[in-house]
Amino acid sequence: MAIRGVDHINIGTDRLDETRAFFRDVLGLVEGYRPDFPFGGAWLYAGDGAVVHLVALPEGKRPSSEAALDHFAFSIDDFDDAVGRLKRAGVTYRAVDIPDTPIRQIFLRDPNGVNIELNYRSPMAAAPADAVRAGRARRAAKAS
Repeated sequence: MAIRGVDHINIGTDRLDETRAFFRDVLGLVEGYRPDFPFGGAWLYAGDGAVVHLVALPEGKRPSSEAALDHFAFSIDDFDDAVGRLKRAGVTYRAVDIPDTPIRQIFLRDPNGVNIELNYRSPMAAAPADAVRAGRARRAAKAS
């Protein structure tokens, strides 16, 4: 067996409507087909994949800060648009540039306290392996 990637994340919530709106209106996912399960919920899509599954619960669960699973991450195609969406929605976030890589990250929380990471890789930057090698070379030069 070989893992081919992450298929989806599942969030149990007692705030289904608010959580659905957050992923749809703030993060830009599209609500789509969901099997006729005997419980409430929603599936939200990025392209053809249902990447977020929401399950309605009678009471909420603990936030990511109190769980073993700390966060999940999405790849994004436009850093500035993501920041603009978060600002317009009044969502608190923290943006970080990862040293020696072409990666810019945004950290935020959904309405349930679930930690989310958005990763942007600059198309104009060096390939990740090249950036890692360059970073190692700079660190080695500083240590000399």
